[in-house]
Formats: sequence, C-alpha cells, structure tokens
Amino acid sequence: MKHFAVSAPVGRPIGRPAGGAASDGPARAFEPDGEDRMTQQGFKRFRRRNRQSTSDQAADQRPEPAAEPFLDRGYQPEPEAEFGQENTAPAAKPAAAVEDVPVTGRRRRPLNLAAQSRVDIIQPPMEVLPTRFDPWNQIEQIPFDFGGPKASRLPLVSAFRASPTARAFDLLRTRLLHSLNAHGWSRVAVTSPRAGGGTTFCAVNLALSLARVPESRSLLMDMNFRQPGVAQALGIAPHGNMAAFLAQKATFDQHLQRLSDTLAVGSNSAPDQNASDLLHDPRAAAAIADMIEATSAETVLFDLPPVLEHDDVAAFLPQVDGVLLISDGTRTTAAELAACEKMLAGHAPLLGVVLNRAE
Repeated sequence: MKHFAVSAPVGRPIGRPAGGAASDGPARAFEPDGEDRMTQQGFKRFRRRNRQSTSDQAADQRPEPAAEPFLDRGYQPEPEAEFGQENTAPAAKPAAAVEDVPVTGRRRRPLNLAAQSRVDIIQPPMEVLPTRFDPWNQIEQIPFDFGGPKASRLPLVSAFRASPTARAFDLLRTRLLHSLNAHGWSRVAVTSPRAGGGTTFCAVNLALSLARVPESRSLLMDMNFRQPGVAQALGIAPHGNMAAFLAQKATFDQHLQRLSDTLAVGSNSAPDQNASDLLHDPRAAAAIADMIEATSAETVLFDLPPVLEHDDVAAFLPQVDGVLLISDGTRTTAAELAACEKMLAGHAPLLGVVLNRAE
C-alpha cells in the first residue's frame, strides 16, 4: 500500500461545465487550477531529487574511501533497491557453485602431479672427511712385548697375569681410579721414604695395569733425576732428555714414546743432580700442563726420588693431585712414614701407602 499526499481541489471538476450541470460521462477527479497538484510520478521525482542532494552533501564531507580489496572469483556487490521496491536480487550461491564462477583476478592453477614424469636426481658421492687431529696419535709408537719376560728388565705383571702380584696391582689400580674420579684428579706422584724401596717397580707395574683399561690414556713420567730407571725397568732404550722437555726446549711428541694405544712413557736418559732447581721453574709446570691437556691423559704417574733424601718431591708437590707412598716391608720404619706424612701435610693429599716386599 502506497500513500501519496494530494492537495485539496481548487476550481472546477474536470469535464463539468461552469454552470454546474453534470455531464453524461463518469465523474472525474478534480483538476486543480494551480501547480499544487502532486501525482505519483511527481512524488517519485521529488524523492529521488531529495535523496540525491542529501547523498551529494554527505559525499563532500566524507573522507576519500580506501582502495577496494581484491575481490576474488568475480564477486560483485549487490545494488541497493530503490525506495518502494522489493529486493529481488538472487540469493547467494552455495559453496559448491562458486567453483563455476569465472575468475577475474589472479588465480593459482593446481599442479597436475600425475602428468609430470618422475625425475631422478643423481646425488654426488659423499666426501670422506678427514679425522680430527689427535696429538696422542702423533707420539711415536715403539714395539713392546707386554707378555714376554726378559732378563734385561724387572718382573712385570703383564707377563705374569695369574700371579698374586698381578692381582694386587689390579686392585691398587681400581682403588686409585675410584679415588681420582671421585675428586676429578689425574696427577699422582709415586715416591718412598728412602731409596731402594721399590718406587720404580711399583710405578711401572701400576702403569701397565692402567694400560689394560680399554679406551683409556695413561702417562708414565720418569722424574727421578737422581737415578732414572723407568726405561731399564721396561726393557726399552732410554729416549729423550727430561730436563730439555721441562725447559720447553723439546715438545711432548718428541719426548714421549707410546707402548700401546693406552700408555705412553716419558723416559730420562740424562741424570741431573740439580733437579730441584729445574722443578721449581715455572716452565716445567707449563710444559706438564700443556702435555696433559693436549694428550687428554686420564692418569699421569710421576716416578720421583725419595722424600726424605732430596727436596725434589717437595719442589714438585704443587704439580700433583696426590701422593702414593711406597713402603719397603724390610727396611721402612714407622718413624719414616710419619715423617713423610708430616712433610706432605698441607701440600698434597696422601692417597695411600703401598707395602712392598711384604713377608
């Protein structure tokens, strides 16, 4: 239902004479004499002009609209219905029907993988990378017979594995490793109260027992400048000068010799009666530290002269983590052991006392 405002009729009816006589035809609507007459078409024109002028004023005050976003799949906004008309625009198509709409914007075409032929990429052969440089492998390895007894050397536990002495050194090795691992230590000084107590014998056999531990690295250093004996005990030729090595005049790979993959020996071919002066030298501490770091040695045994006869041990104590004291069961007294413990107190811990030549 539409409503229109019609002004009151002014004048005479349409088709009626001025005298008021009625005509023979049907009665018609009043026809105004002036311009106040409003028809349906005139009302529509009035509404359109009024709406257009209002939108033009609002457009002058409205900021410039932003660029329209990309409309994919040819989507166009629906026009607004005019006043007095019903919105007869078709309803939105379902999602399945959208696929048939032509695309006006940019569109990615799906890859047809079935139509493509398989391409085999030829991989180049893997390059063999060089192994990591290991200074331990740079040490010269000499032939050494661990199992064959020789008259030119001391009895070795590696040649008598079934003897009680071999079992005793294996037990000493295990206890020593437990103590070192518990504290994070690696440097052990092997000494005795007096000369002739069997220090070199114990140091060599303990090193051979340590060498039997798989994937381990042990060093045996002959630091007895008064009477070197490690090379003779092992039955090998003396090699290198320990004094030159400690003075950093020779590198560790020039001085050391490997008996196996797990044991290296630093022998001493030149005795020196002024060994304590050399052991006080800071270069000796630096040479030993660099050697241990480069070789990644887990256990280092230092064969030292007697404690109560020279000051070599006292000078070398700052470079060790602990002391293993060898006691001769036939000669060492309790007073000598007490004197050694008193001298070691406050400088290096006493790891244990080994009784040699026990009866």
